[in-house]
Amino acid sequence: MAKKGKGNRIQVILECTEHKESGQAGTSRYITTKNRKNTPERMEIKKYNPILKKVTVHKEIK
Repeated sequence: MAKKGKGNRIQVILECTEHKESGQAGTSRYITTKNRKNTPERMEIKKYNPILKKVTVHKEIK
């Protein structure tokens, strides 16, 4: 049987910061998981943005 209760690993959504500033239509978002015990602060990762066609900084939202 699986463990009950809250686990340490949660799903987070990463959204491009440069795309918002550019004013272009659409958004670049990625879904990933993080361990809430090891990284309690918001994540910030460089990921590829297919609309801008370059690697940009994506920050955790919500």
